Amino acid sequence: MKTMDWNHLRAFHETASTGSLSAAARRLGLTQPTLSRQIQALEARLGVPLFERIGRRLALTQTGSDLLDHIRVMNDAADAVALAASGRVEEIGGRVCISATDTYCAYLLPPVIARIRAQAPGVSIAIVAANELSNLHRREADIAVRHVRPDQPGLVGRHVCDTEACFYASRDWTARNPLPRTVADLAGDALIGFGDTERFSAYLRGIGIPMCAEDFRLIADSSVAIWEMVKRGMGVAAMLREIARRTPEVVELLPDMPPISVPVWLVTHKELQSSPRIRLVHDILAEELARL
Repeated sequence: MKTMDWNHLRAFHETASTGSLSAAARRLGLTQPTLSRQIQALEARLGVPLFERIGRRLALTQTGSDLLDHIRVMNDAADAVALAASGRVEEIGGRVCISATDTYCAYLLPPVIARIRAQAPGVSIAIVAANELSNLHRREADIAVRHVRPDQPGLVGRHVCDTEACFYASRDWTARNPLPRTVADLAGDALIGFGDTERFSAYLRGIGIPMCAEDFRLIADSSVAIWEMVKRGMGVAAMLREIARRTPEVVELLPDMPPISVPVWLVTHKELQSSPRIRLVHDILAEELARL
């Protein structure tokens, strides 16, 4: 069994995280030649290249990328030991990437992120606005706010709460158009399509709105763009109630219609659960989103 030198692994981790030998050397307090020799020693020990140069940039090989996932866990565990010894939450540092739908990123996450920044100023937060599922296995995000239970191996989900969505239009739109009396009345030119209209129209038919993909005259793949068009009186769309309540210029249509139930899940990779920074951000997100 090949034993590994932690200094070599740490040199690789910092270089992969920063993408630069010089930046990694500064963070570790080493000279660049020393750092380079440590990485070369690790590559020789493993018998495989971990980096390739693309111009002036270092890029991970596939083996390097696979190895980095494991070393991150080791690095986080080392950080956890140090934090447990000191007991000081304010010393938690590092980067946490949060993925959420564009509406969550624009309208709901900012005050939550403000609390994270105040409670853990050493943590860097990266936000990925994505309506599709981020690939947590590829580390496109550390934590994802999603509306479906995770079903991929290795992912862990926490059901935070259930929210509701209803259909809304602007006050200007309701002044110019007859109000729908039944859910079927929502069908027509006024309804704004979202994303894959085949899939979206199939969902609408399932809740009693007779729409086909070709019926939509206005389509967007951004919920934020759709909501801005609703606010400007351009049509009707569904939106989460906690966002609509923050928008005084819109009114709820069909108030007697049962709302659409929308679960809220926090999803992360099981190997990241031991990371102090991931755990801290995850717990604040869970608390604040449930409060909404």
